[in-house]
Amino acid sequence: MQTINQEALWLEQARQGDKASFGKLIEAYQGPVFNLAYRMLNDAREAEEAAQEAFIRAYTRLESYNPAHKFSTWMLSITSNYCIDLIRKRRALLLSIDEPLPAHPALMSEKSQGPEGQAVRAEQEVMVQRLLQTLPEEYRETVVLRYWYDMSYEEIAEAMDTSVSAIKSRLFRARRDLAEAGLAMGLGN
Repeated sequence: MQTINQEALWLEQARQGDKASFGKLIEAYQGPVFNLAYRMLNDAREAEEAAQEAFIRAYTRLESYNPAHKFSTWMLSITSNYCIDLIRKRRALLLSIDEPLPAHPALMSEKSQGPEGQAVRAEQEVMVQRLLQTLPEEYRETVVLRYWYDMSYEEIAEAMDTSVSAIKSRLFRARRDLAEAGLAMGLGN
């Protein structure tokens, strides 16, 4: 795992045109970037292409990166904005329940280690994905950034180019909509 000092060095070298240093940044962030793209697009091929495009955009815009902010926030912002553009272009929300989301840490426990626990966890993962499908795109993105990436309200606001109060409002509405969708699906009884 890279340290913050290594990351800062790689960034500075990349800003000076060192492609190998930017390659190290790609290696460090390819997992989180792909995971975000996959959660937003729910298609592995599209997510891979989106991740590649996000890194290309980051490389060509390195001069606009502000070192006062975390590189990860900037990188995930580029990724999420690109994914939103793709979703808008295809004009339909294409989240398939055939491809389950990676498990959220809250679904993992010692009880989920055995076959019965794994079956329960698989059911929970499918239910989480179905619930996420019910949300509008901007709510879903906000929920994923907050609860899968543990980003702060401020980081999400920066990534989505909006205000902190808008993020709080989206999360409130998303939780309300998720609760209503869960009740409609027979959860919570």
